[in-house]
Amino acid sequence: MLSGCSTQKRVVVAEKKVLPSWYTNPPKSTSTELYAVGSGRDRQAAITDALTQMISTLSVSVSSKFSATTVVREGLVNSSSGTYTDESTSEVKEIRISNYELLDSQNLGFKNYAVLVKSNKRKLFLSMKKEIEQNFKIIEAEKEGVKRLNMIKQLSFYKKSRDSLDSLPNTLTIMKELDGRFSGSKYLEKAEAIKAKYENLRATITFSIESNANAKNLIAPVAKGISAKKLNIAKSSGNKHFKIFIQSKIQRASSYGFTLARSAITIFVKEYTGNVIGSNKLNITGQSNSSYAIAKENVAVKLNALIKKDGIEKVIGLQF
Repeated sequence: MLSGCSTQKRVVVAEKKVLPSWYTNPPKSTSTELYAVGSGRDRQAAITDALTQMISTLSVSVSSKFSATTVVREGLVNSSSGTYTDESTSEVKEIRISNYELLDSQNLGFKNYAVLVKSNKRKLFLSMKKEIEQNFKIIEAEKEGVKRLNMIKQLSFYKKSRDSLDSLPNTLTIMKELDGRFSGSKYLEKAEAIKAKYENLRATITFSIESNANAKNLIAPVAKGISAKKLNIAKSSGNKHFKIFIQSKIQRASSYGFTLARSAITIFVKEYTGNVIGSNKLNITGQSNSSYAIAKENVAVKLNALIKKDGIEKVIGLQF
């Protein structure tokens, strides 16, 4: 009579939800409004998918990055219905898409959401134009203050400004699709001027590298890191020339059959006036199972690996 103690496994089948009509038969975009539906594992992913579909009609694809802040506008009665205006932004090939409305959303089941979004073409166009002009205003305002700084800081400023305009061509493409009369040539000219200024500075800035006796083998990794940034190593002078000094104190030791070269490294960078504008301290231990000379060379190998990993800017304590 043992069979009565057996345990039966129960399989629960979740009822499949009916897709909403706005998802299966969404509104068609018009000359003034863009509509799109999307789905995803959560509401944010579904919105991004919907924007992908919306902006794909403008020949631009949407990335998956997303951040959101939602404002709920309730109806005249206290209920959960209403229009959800999403003040969030999604990135379209690194272009921020703002000024769209989340008209409806529904949880279709486990990790499956559906949304309907709308965007007014004119408002979307104007929001993009406003962001472009604000970016250029910020660049122009900062440029005046940067003129008084050393050339490395000026280079860093123009690099940051250039990078902030990377998405400009794609943004202008969207704006042209939204308004056929629009021409973005003046914005492209401004962006090209900033890029040209950066390239000119980078081509004329030079570095020289000096060291004490213990750090001579460390010159090559640092020089390689500078050159990788397309900056020049040369003996020169003037306000576009900078000197990198490397000092190393080495202690010889041994451990578990290895010969060690414990190096305390100090790096500092000076501008033409003699002011130190960047510095760093590193402790690197080289090792060898054969000789002290090889252990010291291993310090250079490890420094080279550190520059590859963290970047030359961090290693010498200078941003450019």
